[in-house]
Amino acid sequence: MCVDRTSLHAARERRLVWPLWIGLSLLLVGGLAQATPEIQSWQTAKGARVLFVAAPEIPMLDVKVVFDAGSARDGDRPGLASMTASMLDEGAGDWDADDLADRLENIGASLSAGVDRDMSAVALRTLTQQPALDTAVETLAGVLAQPTFDPDALERVRRNRLIGLRQQQASPRSVGRKALYRAIYGTHPYASDPSGTPESIGALTREDLMSFHRRYYSTSNALIAMVGDLTRTEAEALAERITADLPVGTPPAPLPEVSDLTAGSLEPIAFPASQTTILAGQPGMRRGDPDYFPLYVGNHILGGSGLVSLLMDEIREKRGLSYSTFSFFMPLARSGPFILGLQTRNDQAEEARILMIQTLKRFIDQGPTEDELTAAKKNLTGGFPLRIASNGDIIQYLAVIGFYHLPLDYLDRFNDRIESVTREQIRDAFARRVHPDRLAIVTVGGQTQRVSLASER
Repeated sequence: MCVDRTSLHAARERRLVWPLWIGLSLLLVGGLAQATPEIQSWQTAKGARVLFVAAPEIPMLDVKVVFDAGSARDGDRPGLASMTASMLDEGAGDWDADDLADRLENIGASLSAGVDRDMSAVALRTLTQQPALDTAVETLAGVLAQPTFDPDALERVRRNRLIGLRQQQASPRSVGRKALYRAIYGTHPYASDPSGTPESIGALTREDLMSFHRRYYSTSNALIAMVGDLTRTEAEALAERITADLPVGTPPAPLPEVSDLTAGSLEPIAFPASQTTILAGQPGMRRGDPDYFPLYVGNHILGGSGLVSLLMDEIREKRGLSYSTFSFFMPLARSGPFILGLQTRNDQAEEARILMIQTLKRFIDQGPTEDELTAAKKNLTGGFPLRIASNGDIIQYLAVIGFYHLPLDYLDRFNDRIESVTREQIRDAFARRVHPDRLAIVTVGGQTQRVSLASER
């Protein structure tokens, strides 16, 4: 998620709080690495869904409140969702930004907000000892329900956002990523970047942000994820307090389906750099997709496993065309992207691009070997316990499980689902879902002339 925290009080808070939480998180590794957490679920009186994991090892609580209010809800105002989230801790109720920062700093707590294409989220981390817990929860509830959208703070946040957008324009990866999403998604809401554009950010008004907040920040549109040193009764009471002042509202309509690409495309973008960034992609899969595990394991072999992936072997190890190359699926509520990428010298850009696509085609045609599949399963299942080893890790999974309505036993069954994947399932899933001749390709660098795609077919 993109988190926009630019004030001096936020920087001071991070310096004071993070050393404590790093130490506490490390304490959890040994305690939780051997078993998946038990997830409890219920609804608040006003209809907010809650997922909770009791973690009594240390007196700490993580809370993440998630709304179906990502950038896909921006409409014709790109950046609206992320600017709304960025303003939440700039004043709430009778507290201004400094008041909020002081309240959290005095109890060693942290609060942040962020947005991606599907969701807006507000995260709180606090001790469960009193009076810290009451102060932290009261602050979170106020930030969620009573943001002031102070005009002076809005102008400061706007200036900082515009600076950030100018910095993105100087990054070939950022330029390429934004262009690739536009090429993949066209008129779909996923096409717009969550951070917005200089023009759209400059045009946003306080009323725009207040209207967005009223529409989407409601209990019927909310998920509360909690991990920490609480009993079920205490967690239920906390969830009620967090949402007490939010309106019930109505859930938004589902996002439109994503259309598959019907033809390949290549967009060269001139950029003053000695290297060319190459990105290729197409719609991939959604959360809860029946092909998720074959595609996930297959991609680990293809380009998701670092130095031992097929892309790295072909492009870096055998030919030295790039220091790093990758591929990944990013599942979303609708079909999220499948993306491949690399950076290479300008004079090697076409060779590297063609080789990247040819490696993908060969993987689709042949699938993985048994040795490659065995190694991938061992790597994925062996590393899984460490991915749920801290409260911070678990809260991320809870947010995903709850927001996308995945089964509550998702973590329990994860390794079994990985182990059950076969070579045939991977070949079948990639053949049906990934189409090299329909990839949208973006290059950012010294190569500016149009290049035919015929050489890759």
